[in-house]
Amino acid sequence: MRIKITLVLGLISCIFQTNAQTDTIKRDTLNEVVITTNRIDIPFKKNSRTIQIVTADIIKKSAATNIADVLQQVAGVDIRRRGTAGSQADLYIRGGGFDQTLLLIDGIKMDDAQTGHHTLNAALPLEVIERIEIIKGPAARVYGQNAFTGAINIVTKKKLNNNVSANVEAGFFGQLNGSVTLEKDSENTTLIAHIGTLTSDGYRVNSDYKNYNYFVKGVFNKQIQPINVIATFFDKKFGAQNFYTPESFGFNEYEETQNSLIGVSTTFKSENFKITPRVYWRRGQDIFLLKRDDPAFYRNLHITNKVGAEANASYNSNLGITGFGLDVSRVSISSNNLGQRDRIMANLFLEHRFNLGNFDITPGVAVTYFSDFKFHAFPGLDIGYRFSEKFKVYGNIGTTFRIPTYTDLYYNDRSTSGNPNLQPEEAFAQEIGFKYTNGAFSGNLSFFNRDSDNLIDFIRPDANTNVFTATNIANVNTKGFEVDANYGFKINEFQQNIAVGYTLLEDDIIDQNRDLSRYSLNTLKHHFTTRLRTQLFKNVSQNIIYKHAERLDGQSYNVWDASIMINLNKLEFTFTANNIFSADYVESGFVPMPASNILFGLRYNF
Repeated sequence: MRIKITLVLGLISCIFQTNAQTDTIKRDTLNEVVITTNRIDIPFKKNSRTIQIVTADIIKKSAATNIADVLQQVAGVDIRRRGTAGSQADLYIRGGGFDQTLLLIDGIKMDDAQTGHHTLNAALPLEVIERIEIIKGPAARVYGQNAFTGAINIVTKKKLNNNVSANVEAGFFGQLNGSVTLEKDSENTTLIAHIGTLTSDGYRVNSDYKNYNYFVKGVFNKQIQPINVIATFFDKKFGAQNFYTPESFGFNEYEETQNSLIGVSTTFKSENFKITPRVYWRRGQDIFLLKRDDPAFYRNLHITNKVGAEANASYNSNLGITGFGLDVSRVSISSNNLGQRDRIMANLFLEHRFNLGNFDITPGVAVTYFSDFKFHAFPGLDIGYRFSEKFKVYGNIGTTFRIPTYTDLYYNDRSTSGNPNLQPEEAFAQEIGFKYTNGAFSGNLSFFNRDSDNLIDFIRPDANTNVFTATNIANVNTKGFEVDANYGFKINEFQQNIAVGYTLLEDDIIDQNRDLSRYSLNTLKHHFTTRLRTQLFKNVSQNIIYKHAERLDGQSYNVWDASIMINLNKLEFTFTANNIFSADYVESGFVPMPASNILFGLRYNF
């Protein structure tokens, strides 16, 4: 382990000492990006948390066709796929479980009461994304429950180009993708709309998919009182071979999911006060067949709905910025396995940022009420000290929790039993970090620790029992450190960029009998990523992405991706190669990931 850490830090040191020309480089103006936390908006460079930004430019050059593949290139973010094109992917930040990371779209919480398996089903098409904000560490006092290990906020485009673009891609495994994106910005209205499809015959038996994406966002009445409207609908149909059962069982699994969102908001501002009311409706649907050609053999159908209203506000005074908000929602599920369930949730948020010279101190608390789990409070504190415009040290502590999903509480089959008496998971987390920015270079180093109690495990009383029952037994200690760096330079007047990231994670379930437990931690112990973007000619750019992963079970793999982009005025050609050297690896369950595959693309801007 020491050798690996030494090599990583040595590589980063070499990058820092590069003598290339840097005086005129701009780093995607990240320092001017304002992190949108629903209440207190803070510029990226002044924030006292570990936050990473994935810009639209990075996304475009990521050799990825969906958000799951983009996020996998961020150290500390573990995406465990059971297929391609984001058909089924689980999201983890700094260990933990797939139920413990919250996804937001423009600040709207996209949690699914059925299971965290559906988190990334709500992810947007890449063409409509302005940036992705990755907030690492407990974020419950900012966003509420489910932000146990972190949160990801997808920010949609605001500045539009008044054009229409069409994209067609074709490649290995019968891949055929197509999309049309409309951007229109007028004096009183802004509109962006997208329709797309991703299809494939599959890279192995019963791994075909047909994914359809629909998205529209409008800003109306801009001259008087802007009204923001967002609507999405995602429909996925895919073969789920060995997603949940091993090959030896001989099942031919199949799944269909739907995810939709409607949200309406506006913002009222005065000199010192801002308030943003919002109403939203999120719907999810999941159909799972154990035998694709025999639906009557075993079929699960779940439909979830979340309807909510919220208001988030901030007030500027001589003492700093006060943020406060209220979020009330009703969640319901209709399921042939989990039953008919519903709950009322209410969240009250309060935080204040004190600016005391070079110090910033932000205490805050969130109080949450659940009709079936009553009241819970989770306080937290962020502290930062800026030594100069280039260097800052920060730290934060906080409590966080997660209530059980309906799957944890009520799921039932021949080998699994839910438990309606489960208690919420809880954790206390601490972190200290360092940020450095100097023109074309930026770097971040952070150390973190999380002590979790009452984690939900599926266990059996003895080795002769076949049924695993959900139980609050597991205590887990998670600790580690992260380093990421970004450096820009020029060659022949063309901008180049290299980014590296490394996460070391120690995740340990205390006093666990692994023979009686189904909850087996398999987090990324070592996770190293690097991305090199180069341009040597006016119309041609290249990108190389390398990912190294070593999991707690000892599995280790190296994956190389690459892309070439050729721009000819309104026409753009792309060549994307994934897993170039055909690494043999599994990210989740029993599903091997595909060998090398190539995708050719053509985009035209009208």
